[in-house]
Amino acid sequence: MNSAIDRVEAMLDPNRVGRDPERVHGYIDVLAPEGARPTGLSNAMMHVPALAAVYEKAWRPAFTRLFSLGGTGTLSLQDVLIEDLATRGDQRILDVACGPGLYTKPLSRRLTGDGIAVGLDVSDPMLRRAVRDNSGDRVAYVRGSALDLPFGDGTFDTVACLAALYLIPAPRIAVREICRVTRSGGRVALFTSLETPLTSVLGSATAERVSGFRWFGRDEITGWLRDEGMVDVKQTVSGQGQFVTARRAQAPQAGG
Repeated sequence: MNSAIDRVEAMLDPNRVGRDPERVHGYIDVLAPEGARPTGLSNAMMHVPALAAVYEKAWRPAFTRLFSLGGTGTLSLQDVLIEDLATRGDQRILDVACGPGLYTKPLSRRLTGDGIAVGLDVSDPMLRRAVRDNSGDRVAYVRGSALDLPFGDGTFDTVACLAALYLIPAPRIAVREICRVTRSGGRVALFTSLETPLTSVLGSATAERVSGFRWFGRDEITGWLRDEGMVDVKQTVSGQGQFVTARRAQAPQAGG
C-alpha cells in the first residue's frame, strides 16, 4: 500500500491547485502565495508558531469552554461527535481547517485498507505541528484553502470542519466547498459559533470587524447546507456553539 501522503497527492485535482504540489515539512503544499494572507486578528493568530505549540493543551480547551460559558458540555459533545465520525473501512475523511491535527488523527483510528484521514489547513506552523504530533499510517496533511478545496467533486465519504468555520473569511463559500467534495450519501459535520443574546450584548458585528471572528445565526449554517442539497440536517446547540450534521442525498440510480 502506498504511503498516506502518496495517496493524498494522487487524490488532488490538478485543476484546483494554486501551484504544483510540493512536499515540505512532511505535508503537501498546493497553496498559491496570495492565498496565504491572514484575514483578521483571530485568523492571523493561527499563523503564529507559539500558538501552534500550545494549542492542544491550553488554547483549545480554554476557547472551547467559552462556548459552554465555562462548562464542559461542548468538549463532551465534541468527543461524542468524533467517536461517531471515526468510521471503519476504506473511508476517505477530510478535516477542513485542521490546525495541528487534533481531530485528524483520531478520525483515522478505525480506518482500514486504503482508508485515509486528510487534514487541510492554511497555516504552515499549524501543519508542522500536525505532522510532528498527529501523524499516522492513514493520516496526511495538505496546505490549502478551505475556500477552494484542491479535490474533485465527491472525493470524500466524510467531511468535517470543527472549531474553525468562524475564522474563515468567507464561510458560506467554505460550506459550499465542503458539500461539493462530499460524495453522494456522504456525511458533513460542523462545529461552530452561535449567535445568542449574550453575543448581541457584546456587539458581535463590531467584534467580527475587529477580530475576524464570526457568530452565526441560529438558522444560518443549517440553511446553507440545505441550499447545497444536503438532507438529514441536524443541529445541537451547546451554549454559544452549535454542532451541525448532514448527509448528501443519494444520487438517483441509473435507469431508475
